[in-house]
Formats: sequence, C-alpha cells, structure tokens
Amino acid sequence: MIDVTAAAQHRYTVNLSILFSELPLLERPAAAAAAGFTAAELWWPFGESATPAEAELDALRKAFTDAGVQLTGLNFLDDLSLGVRGTVSVPAAKDRFRANVPVAAELAASLGAEALNALYGNRVEGVDPAEQDALALENLVLAARAAHEIGAILLVEALNRPESPDYPLVSAAAAVEVVDKVNAATGLGNAKFLCDLYHLAMNGEDPAAVIETYADRFGHVQIADNPGRNEPGTGGLDFEDLFARLTAAGYTGRIGLEYRPSTGVSADSFEWLPRELRSAG
Repeated sequence: MIDVTAAAQHRYTVNLSILFSELPLLERPAAAAAAGFTAAELWWPFGESATPAEAELDALRKAFTDAGVQLTGLNFLDDLSLGVRGTVSVPAAKDRFRANVPVAAELAASLGAEALNALYGNRVEGVDPAEQDALALENLVLAARAAHEIGAILLVEALNRPESPDYPLVSAAAAVEVVDKVNAATGLGNAKFLCDLYHLAMNGEDPAAVIETYADRFGHVQIADNPGRNEPGTGGLDFEDLFARLTAAGYTGRIGLEYRPSTGVSADSFEWLPRELRSAG
C-alpha cells in the first residue's frame, strides 16, 4: 500500500470507462460508490454517437445522481470504441465533433463536471498534418469556449506512442504547446494539460521532471502503473514520490484512477488506497 501520508494530500476520481468495465455502464456509478468513491470520470460513453437520444443521457444522469457520485470529467466525442484516439483533428469527423460539443458540455454541466477532455485524434493518411493541426485549433477553440460557459476547463492530453503510434501528441511538451495555442486564441486561459503519468512513462519521459516543469499547466492528473497499466504497486512507478512532488508543486486538482485492475476485478484493485481517502472530499 502506498504511504498514506503521500496519498492523503490528494483527491481521487475513478474512471468508469476502464474501471468497473466488467459491469454495464449504468451500474458502474453505484459500484464506485460501494467501493467508497464519490467522484468519477468518463471517456465519451456513447460510442460513435455524437448526439445520443435524450433518454440515454437521462439514464446516465440518473445512474450518477442515484449513486450520489459526481461526474468530474468527461471526454468529448473520442471514437475510442472504433479504435481511434479522438476526433479533434480529423477532417472526416469535423461535423460530428462540432455537433457533440454542446451535448457533451450540457451533460457535463448537469452532473457538475469541472473538466472536458478533447483527444486530439490520429494522423490521417493522405491529409497534410498542417491541415489537421489547423482544424484541431479551430475545434479546440470551440471546445474551450463551451467549457468556459459551464465553468469548466478544457484538457489536452498526450498519449503514448507504443499504444497510439498515429497520435501526434506523444510528449508533455507537445501537449503543452497546443494548450498555449488554444489559450492565446481564446484569451480565456482555461485550456490545461492532462498529465497522465502512465503515458509519460510509456513514452520514456521522466514523470518527476514533467511535474517540475509543467505543474502550473496541469488541469488534471491520471495514473496507472507502468508497465501493465494496472493499479499502483504492480509496476515500477514510485507513486509515493510522485504524489509528494505533485503536492510540493502546488497541484490541488483531482487524481484520476485510469487503470486496468490486475486481477480483472475492479473492486479488488483499490487496496493501495485506504477507503477513507477514496471520497473526493
């Protein structure tokens, strides 16, 4: 178990798109609550549907409210169910992404979410990367403004190259560069870096150095151990040290648990985090 002193300095939110995925989506908030969590986040939960039926949205809202769990973060349309890593920079997904922006923002607002994550999207064969980057900036500006309207931040995430070889943002520096461009374009300052310590480690970056360099740009932190993408304590990352570094750097946001349980049973993967620390506070 990770030292309680280091872990106790932070608030946690459980990603229900990867944890409790052995259950139907609408049962996951209650399962998270039963495990002691009061906050959860989601990838876009409606597959390739950018504008799901109101009944589907209402059912998800009810699942969260009935469980007493706050939605803290939500992805915009990401097409992860299609094996894609986001839609922001993909020309063929332009209309779908833009139709999704107000839907995702309204859903996030209705459940108290503080952050919306816009995955950048893969490079497309035959399309000029500069064209994709220009489209991405246009879409991220729209997304940042929508997030601002509900009092939320926009997150830009770096993924890892081994698992996402066509995704262009594979370093903290690359993601932060996009964040800075969005903020310069909107003047809102609400675009932030989603620092996923697992992806950084998979890319060969030093997570401690990233915290030292970019902590003031962090909007959210996510964790999984490396290798394996399982719960802390199953790999080689020193989470006691990383949690302490986040505290020292002044990070006060939540830490998202975005890992696969090593045994395949989500409820058994939280022993590293004492139950009294699972509530978001």
